Amino acid sequence: MNAKQIHRFVERYLEATGCTILEKSPVHFKVKLSPAADRELTNRPYYWSFVDRTGVEPETMSLLLVTDAAKYDAMTAEAESAGAGAGGPQGGAAEQAGMAALSRSFGFVPTGLGTRMPRDDLHFGSRRLEQLFAAARRGGRFVCLFQQPDERALHPYDSAPCTPWLGVNVKVGFVCDMKREEMHAFGVSLATGTVVERFFDRLQGLKLSPRLPANVHVTGASLSLKKAADLIEQALLQKLKTYDYGWAAAANERLKEELARLAHYYEPLLKETDDKQREQIAAQYEARKEEILWQLKPRVVTEIVNAGVFHLSGLA
Repeated sequence: MNAKQIHRFVERYLEATGCTILEKSPVHFKVKLSPAADRELTNRPYYWSFVDRTGVEPETMSLLLVTDAAKYDAMTAEAESAGAGAGGPQGGAAEQAGMAALSRSFGFVPTGLGTRMPRDDLHFGSRRLEQLFAAARRGGRFVCLFQQPDERALHPYDSAPCTPWLGVNVKVGFVCDMKREEMHAFGVSLATGTVVERFFDRLQGLKLSPRLPANVHVTGASLSLKKAADLIEQALLQKLKTYDYGWAAAANERLKEELARLAHYYEPLLKETDDKQREQIAAQYEARKEEILWQLKPRVVTEIVNAGVFHLSGLA
């Protein structure tokens, strides 16, 4: 991710969680966190347990989030030098000069530069950005969205139908001492039970909103979410049955060889030692076997990454 992509992501996150943006530019945000964002980002469990117990009004933290550190530092340095050059008695003029420098650079005039608050430089791999990614994943694991019609109905009493679909992204891992992962996107029509693959490709380019649009009505669902999830599980199992599992057979052979090598070392050792040492060696032997099984035993693991109910135009 480049700095512009990070900036757009951070702005969407702050807006979605109801944070108050005190000041922003193309390279930074000064923000007062909402209670929900403060709980996610500031690691203050004792404070929030106190708030929950007593019911007091929470005082959330304010943060300076910098999405391009080099440009932000240059911006503030220019503002500070403009202020210093104006001299002591000209404090107001100095501040105005600093604001003018920022305005020339970014076309806006921020306020509150003197407010001290914790600063986080956001770049790919930074701790705070990873924390924002994790919070977004937790908060966005399930969504409910409606397709926006391209044009409003010509007549105010016209109403276009939209059909609910359950969409699920599933990560499949093929694991032994090596690992390969795949992503599968399934969709199930809750009206007809039709199952399609690459469902999220169908959503690309559609206008989706969490609000039901005007002149649109939702058709009834004949399937429950549980039944739809069962259909997706069956479709995934059928797909996985068609795969070549030669890698698993090879991994089993490596597993047998490693267990035989381990037995060749430990079993004579167990016969030659006294009872006290035998206990310790047996425990060590079992621990090593568990490690080898965890590392080499072939297995297929699945994980639901995210899901949602999507109300799409038309009957399907």
